[in-house]
Amino acid sequence: MMRARRLAVFIGLLVASFSEAVAAETLVVEAALDRRVVAPLLDAFERSHPDIELRFHDRSTLEVDTLVERADPAPDVVISSAMPWQMARVNQDYARPLRSREARAWPDWAKWRDEVFGFTFEPIVMAYRLDLPRHMMPPSTHADLHTLLTTRQDMLRGKVTTYSPARSGVGYTLFQQDARYTPRFWDLVAAMGNVDARLEENTRAMLQGITEGRYWLGYNLLGSYAMVWAQHHPEVIVQVPQDYSLVMMRMVFIHRDAPHPRRAGEFVDFLLSREGQRVLAGQTPLFSVRPDVSGPYTA
Repeated sequence: MMRARRLAVFIGLLVASFSEAVAAETLVVEAALDRRVVAPLLDAFERSHPDIELRFHDRSTLEVDTLVERADPAPDVVISSAMPWQMARVNQDYARPLRSREARAWPDWAKWRDEVFGFTFEPIVMAYRLDLPRHMMPPSTHADLHTLLTTRQDMLRGKVTTYSPARSGVGYTLFQQDARYTPRFWDLVAAMGNVDARLEENTRAMLQGITEGRYWLGYNLLGSYAMVWAQHHPEVIVQVPQDYSLVMMRMVFIHRDAPHPRRAGEFVDFLLSREGQRVLAGQTPLFSVRPDVSGPYTA
């Protein structure tokens, strides 16, 4: 009887140790995605996967892209809005395929080789100060913006901001897509140059400048960040261009050297799942891709 009790205690200790080891398993996500914006989605994942400790690092697109190659150990999951850079890393064989049900069902236009997945659908916007109409008619189209830049140069000099295509992966992507959509984009670039437009590395810096009054107009901001900012800063007005609007997708892949590939797969599956996309559509301004999801933020 005593041996049986000792054996039971020993087995119990083993089980407890194993449970602690499982509970301590850590999933590292390197992301160019503001944690405050995506927090509801991360919280929902942690509630549904209490055995995973999620370490979400919010970095710039350049930092994330560098870590894909240089991080040791490698991250489990990589998320970025710099779509060409994500595609390039996947084509350099840095991604591990995900062959789950969610991955197979994901729209073909929003994935590549079952290795990288676009899981958000975010409009690109303009933003301006609330008091701008006292000086000029706010732009609602790209043509309106060009007119202002060419007719109000003195007033707008140093007061316009946009992404730096040299220092930001998403900035480079947006310039590339604008130029692909219309050749008149280069007229707009020239007009921004003539008013000494200030180039920033991220949307937050542009919004901060508008709030502080250093900038009056911002071009090609991430709509997800701008909408959240405007909710708490009424001096900032967000305008979705009425002639055409670019859309940016956050792209996610599992690193080929992920320390926890199975857990990484569970995380990506959650991003693609109806449950995860419902959180995106209802609790974040990141916009859901899935057509079977309803909410204020849907494609």
